[in-house]
Amino acid sequence: MKLGLHYWNYSRPADPASITDTLAQTAQVAEQAGISSFTVMDHFFQMEGAAAADEPMLEGYTTLGFVAAKTTRMTLGLLVTGVMYRHPGVLAKTVTTLDVLSGGRARLGIGASWYEREQRGLGVPVVPVGERFTRLEEAIQICQQMWSDNNGPYEGRHYQLAETLCVPAPISKPGPPIMIGGGGEQKTLRLVARYADACNLFATSPDDIAHKLGVLRTHCDAEGRDYDRIAKTAVFVRPVLSDVDAFLTDVAAYAALGVTEMQLMPDRHPVEYMEAVAEQVLPRLA
Repeated sequence: MKLGLHYWNYSRPADPASITDTLAQTAQVAEQAGISSFTVMDHFFQMEGAAAADEPMLEGYTTLGFVAAKTTRMTLGLLVTGVMYRHPGVLAKTVTTLDVLSGGRARLGIGASWYEREQRGLGVPVVPVGERFTRLEEAIQICQQMWSDNNGPYEGRHYQLAETLCVPAPISKPGPPIMIGGGGEQKTLRLVARYADACNLFATSPDDIAHKLGVLRTHCDAEGRDYDRIAKTAVFVRPVLSDVDAFLTDVAAYAALGVTEMQLMPDRHPVEYMEAVAEQVLPRLA
């Protein structure tokens, strides 16, 4: 089981001037401890429900570029890119840039997007759910084409590209791994089966994950896709440090289901959190 760090909160410490040093130190402590991946959110307002919308939030790909310069090993990605926030051709170029500058460590995490307050606030088009999923599929197809030898046009229902030129090409071959986030059984997991190198689910319970992975396996059978070639990742939604024994028990259950990476979410100052994980969790996990 690999562990990832999902850096979702820029409010600790409270002084915005401390964001830069805290982010850099957290990433470096995480990498030194053996964390496998470092992710941030693709939001421009903080998520309501998690915290107040007007708490600090940084643009994700700029943030990952900064983290890339401070690290050498961890995989870097958004958890996950909202399809409505960037034109797919620009998104493919952005992720390619991150991949090149990080030495091949980018991962494209992508999903259908959902935060309407944020979208309306910033003038991002708000479209029906069905259209978002059609756009998501086209965006994935465009990224795959731009990371191939095909520089020709792309003609979709929502996106039309005259040429899909992407130079330099990604260092990752055939391109950055594509991870689709979400557990929707009819649309999201079907797209995982059709296109993705990895899925990302919420680790609400082993039973729930077992059910979702069963649905994914069914979609893989229908798509003619090898289920075992898709990496299974999950976000651990409960505090880890409050009961490390319970966390390790859960991790064993998720690993038995085929989950290979668990993303952790800091619930305190992120440097202190990562130091505690390095001391209390990682040695026992190994």
